[in-house]
Amino acid sequence: MKLELLPGVARDQLNLVLNFFSRVDAKASMVLAVDTAMAGYLAGRMPSLKTMPYWQTLIPLSAFLLIGNSIWNLYKGAFPNLQGGNLSLVYFREIAKRTEAKFIDEFLAQDETSYVKDVLGQVWRNSEILTEKFKHLKVAFIFMALAVLPWVVSLASFAARTTP
Repeated sequence: MKLELLPGVARDQLNLVLNFFSRVDAKASMVLAVDTAMAGYLAGRMPSLKTMPYWQTLIPLSAFLLIGNSIWNLYKGAFPNLQGGNLSLVYFREIAKRTEAKFIDEFLAQDETSYVKDVLGQVWRNSEILTEKFKHLKVAFIFMALAVLPWVVSLASFAARTTP
């Protein structure tokens, strides 16, 4: 690849990776909405704990625990580890450590090869962060799916208790 093409290719690669963040965040929002709805509906339908033998609380408790694990994984995915990119002129956390004037001076002073390496380093680091976010989203989805069975069984048992 010709050296003059590298900065544009590196920026395109960074934009490609950055575009995936909105996808994973949109999916995480949907899982959070379902988790919240399931937990809220179950809590709203649950009879008083005083009226239930302790063993009958195990199924709804398992649903709440599974939903809670799903939400915990969504939280971990929403706030991944952002360490890295030391001295980068592309990574926002490293840019913010500088004064405005120092950032501008350092950015303009870098050569093309340094810039391309910095952008590609950002591509690599964002790919790591994105992988972590997708992993947590997948686990959250699995916990949400596992919660469906005890959730439905709980709702059915609550309905059976109130039906004469």
